[in-house]
Amino acid sequence: MPAAPADAALRSDLPPALALEAVSHRFGAVLAVDDLSLDLEPGELVCLLGPSGCGKTTALRLAAGLEELQQGRIAMDGHAVAEPGRGVPPENRSVGLVFQDYALFPHLSVGDNVAFGLRHLAARDRQAAIGRTLKQVGLAGFEDSYPHELSGGQQQRVALARALAPQPRVMLLDEPFSGLDQRLRHDVRDETLHVLEAAGTATLMVTHDPEEAMFMADRIALMDQGRLIQVGAPDRLYFHPVNAFAAEFFGEINRLPGRVEAERVLTPLGPLPAEGLRDGQPVEVLVRPEAIRLLPPGETAGPGYAGAQVIAARLLGRTSLVHLSVEQAEGAPLHLHARIPGRFLPANEDAFSLDLDPALAFVFPLAEAT
Repeated sequence: MPAAPADAALRSDLPPALALEAVSHRFGAVLAVDDLSLDLEPGELVCLLGPSGCGKTTALRLAAGLEELQQGRIAMDGHAVAEPGRGVPPENRSVGLVFQDYALFPHLSVGDNVAFGLRHLAARDRQAAIGRTLKQVGLAGFEDSYPHELSGGQQQRVALARALAPQPRVMLLDEPFSGLDQRLRHDVRDETLHVLEAAGTATLMVTHDPEEAMFMADRIALMDQGRLIQVGAPDRLYFHPVNAFAAEFFGEINRLPGRVEAERVLTPLGPLPAEGLRDGQPVEVLVRPEAIRLLPPGETAGPGYAGAQVIAARLLGRTSLVHLSVEQAEGAPLHLHARIPGRFLPANEDAFSLDLDPALAFVFPLAEAT
């Protein structure tokens, strides 16, 4: 949800809505968060992305004030809310929280659930805020319903409404769609994105799903083993990963061995640039399946490009996955996957020439890749 240029110019002089500065946190001997620094601009949605156990939920809980800060500093709008030994209580941080299980009160109506954070308001203002927020999430008229009477998607929207009703400065979402089935998850996260856009609230969202992060985020902060690996716009992380972990986390990859010769690597899919790597250095080439193009027999991309034989082809809905056997000058044949848009189901043993989109192929030193 990029801001209009004028808005971006206005917000550039504002302090971050949320700033985690050199934050570290241990659970006993386990270093869960390791020197994490991350800013959220006003109105920005940032996804903390990474595998289970990488520290992303701990970082979110530290931002919310649900864990006591051990090292570093956390600030909102330029004002410290947590330092070692001192912290503003969660209820005074002006943050909205949505958890994986929504944490709705089953004995309270939808209206009373939304009103939970509005007890400081007069009755008339409280009712107005409940009605306004339920309308915002598409649940106008559900005030008197109870959580057990709602679908999973509606419960998620009630949780979102409860978090938005006090008009927090920052929204914190912890795997908010993980409990929904795939079809409903797509619909609800689309609705949630538009609600957050309209609210203009800075949002930090935790997810382990790279597609979800790319759908939701202005920026993605990729974590592994407590540390930030890469931060940037979704297309930056997909097309310019900083290491093999970052490349592989965003989807299936093919692995090809190689060696640098005159700042390039010769592969069966053609030569690839390897600037900055020394001659003779062993490398691993990571190639996304959609980077491999299959050319009709007799059509070649040029010298140095190998041919391939089809092992199997499967329709996956929007794309087809083709398993290929590629002969090498030395060693056993390579088993590669090519992902082709639409329906493309060649017969087993059909032969093709190969071409490659170099924007989706990455060269890393072998020690780093492994």
